[in-house]
Amino acid sequence: MINKASANPITGKKDKITKAELKERIEAKLVTRGIFDPKNASEEQLYQATVYAVKDIMLEYREDFKRRIKAVDGKKVCYLCMEFLVGRALKNDTMNLGIYDELCEVLSDFGSSFEKVYACEVDPGLGNGGLGRLAACFMDSLTAKDYAANGYSLLYENGLFKQRIVDGEQVELSDEWLTSGGAWLVPRSERTFTIRFGGKIKESWKDGKLCIENYEYDEVKAVPYDLLIPGTETNAVNTIRLWRARQSVSCVGNYTTQDSYFKKLSETGNAEVITKQLYPPDNYDEGKLLRLTQQYFLVSASLQSIFADYLAEHGSLRGFEDKISIHINDTHPALCIPELMRILMDVYSYSWEDAWAIVVKVVSYTNHTVLPEALECWRVDLFSMKLPRIYMIVTEINRRFTADLWNLYPGDWDRISRMAIVAYNQVRMANLSVVGSHTVNGVSALHSDILKKTIFHDFYKMTPWKFTNVTNGVVHRRWLNYSNPRLASLLDELIGSDFRENGLELSKLLEYKDDKAVLEKIADIKHKNKENFAYYAYSRTGKRIDTSSVFDVQIKRMHEYKRQLLNVLKIMSLYNEILENPNADIQPETFIFGCKAAPGYVMAKKLIKLIWFLAEELECNPKTRDVLKIVFMEEYNVSVAENLIPSADISEQISLAGKEASGTGCMKLMMNGAITLGTLDGANVEIAEACGKDNIYIFGLNTGEVDELWRNGYSSRAFYQSSERLRRVIDRFYSPIGGQDFSHIADYLINSGYGVADPFMCLADFDSYFNAHAIAMKDYKDREKWSRMSLINTATSGIFASDNSITNYANNIWHASPINKIKPV
Repeated sequence: MINKASANPITGKKDKITKAELKERIEAKLVTRGIFDPKNASEEQLYQATVYAVKDIMLEYREDFKRRIKAVDGKKVCYLCMEFLVGRALKNDTMNLGIYDELCEVLSDFGSSFEKVYACEVDPGLGNGGLGRLAACFMDSLTAKDYAANGYSLLYENGLFKQRIVDGEQVELSDEWLTSGGAWLVPRSERTFTIRFGGKIKESWKDGKLCIENYEYDEVKAVPYDLLIPGTETNAVNTIRLWRARQSVSCVGNYTTQDSYFKKLSETGNAEVITKQLYPPDNYDEGKLLRLTQQYFLVSASLQSIFADYLAEHGSLRGFEDKISIHINDTHPALCIPELMRILMDVYSYSWEDAWAIVVKVVSYTNHTVLPEALECWRVDLFSMKLPRIYMIVTEINRRFTADLWNLYPGDWDRISRMAIVAYNQVRMANLSVVGSHTVNGVSALHSDILKKTIFHDFYKMTPWKFTNVTNGVVHRRWLNYSNPRLASLLDELIGSDFRENGLELSKLLEYKDDKAVLEKIADIKHKNKENFAYYAYSRTGKRIDTSSVFDVQIKRMHEYKRQLLNVLKIMSLYNEILENPNADIQPETFIFGCKAAPGYVMAKKLIKLIWFLAEELECNPKTRDVLKIVFMEEYNVSVAENLIPSADISEQISLAGKEASGTGCMKLMMNGAITLGTLDGANVEIAEACGKDNIYIFGLNTGEVDELWRNGYSSRAFYQSSERLRRVIDRFYSPIGGQDFSHIADYLINSGYGVADPFMCLADFDSYFNAHAIAMKDYKDREKWSRMSLINTATSGIFASDNSITNYANNIWHASPINKIKPV
């Protein structure tokens, strides 16, 4: 009989699961599949059996964790996000559970290996970029720190897309990950809820109460699937609840005419479209409506689940606002504010005033951008058609809020119109998020300051106590301990193992910054990691990489403000140098890019094409192929990052100052000893403060200088004319690159045919950037100095562990405590 996974009932500290117990569990799963000898199982069969065995362990721990939560009546954090970029789970989960070594031995006994079995797992298509990766890090840290928390998102059948580059063109293929990647999910069909869209609203008064009747609506079922997130030292297991849309069996009811009845019958397959695709194109009305539908589907299903769970645990809604914290990660889940109002008023008969008091006590909001195009707005006609009752509530929130504004700022129509939630035929989700939340935070010190000075300035002047900062973080367990085992083992040897749970312990490494033997080991580990990545990259791209070259890494989604183009300008300038002086002493470099362009983002796709053909030209030219190489990592995802980041020498963080909210890739790279080459933007400012100005390469304009340059009238052509090096690079675009015409790139940079020439000031920062890079190349040749800088970056990166971010959120925003720190009631 298999022993149940157990832990201390008070502290949650896990009891050790032995190799024999784990082996028995996996063998039992194989038997249920008709496989009595594990050595006859295929890698896929071993993978499935292992997943289900590990999942059983987590479910057993979760039941015990829920009992611990109930015993202390702990506060629950509900984290809503449109995406969770979790990455593959087998390694991370077994490491967290403390059974990774045992699993490796078991699989070896079965005639296989962990790596062979792990290769069967696909990256889940549940997220796209930094927003989703941050959310995944936070769920990991919440669980590791023993908080009660649930994430909420959608179970997308297809991820954003699988990227292929064909003759330099990005081709988007369907990412049908769920077919083979759903083994980790736990179906919870007994927790299904229904969501209503469209229809008509009838208002009536009865006994002094407003009664709302919704009819001729579309009804969709939200079916939950739980993704389990295990903790490390305790038996804490939280979940990310993922909602899948299914047609409601009662969807043909509630229709007043035969025509509307038959219309509904013809649409019974349309409900599943809601969760078919992550971020469907929104450059047309149908796409906009689908995104709006997705967002409401997420918040309505999640809130119904939160209320149902609370009622099951407490019997009534008394104390709800003290025991539940609802956090909206960016504006996508902002509809939870009016949906909370709807449920409290229409379902539980709260008055407006009482309902609103609960909303603003439980909801908090993280802003992730100052880019105008990313601040969601919905046209009133689309919003009111798809969500008529929610629109009524939003307009009433707006009416009451603007009335308060009039009392505060009588006659100041400009201010009131800027702060209004509904204005100029738009429903503004960022304004709604601020008005309906008790706390609003940015994600780096600089970003939070910019929010208060720019897009939320009016709100900050009105309610300054609402605004705070929580700098982003990354899970150092995954991105250092598990992804870079060589470095982690050296740290164990030097400073002990406490850093594995407490990233701040990394600072002890500073004691060894002048120890030549340690610095030599740091350099050796980096080189071995580069050899590993070179092999991995060759298997994916067919390109051979010189592991003695500098690995210069830029890994972020393709966007003009992230300035991959500035990086290309630098590479082209180095290319010009080699052509003009083939004997020049130039440090060999490998420039590694990982990025996707949004399907409708034309300029981003042109930049990918430029990178691709420049890589081809460098490869074909015998003067450059051994000195400069570009490697474009197609289909960049979490798994690629885990292989690449430990090998990086230089971390390119070169966005225009004031545009990047924070960034998290910069933190992962820093933890693994890469040296940042960056602007004073986002988290770079805090990285520079942490590691010191001698251990980072800062260049370019700061935010104040950028603003001043815009005010005075930015002319990219003036920079073009004043810099001979820059001029030679720009003029090079008027000749073919890799046999392709890229003259439009030069026009984009120095002519105004594209609107404002060089809108993200690549030319203004070019010379400073190139010079900073030259200094870095000089320093790289001093092996001891570079290794010291690398060590200092790792040693000072602990403040960017997401455990610290979560502690900040819990103490200052959510007012939640770890379950094992609360006394039983």
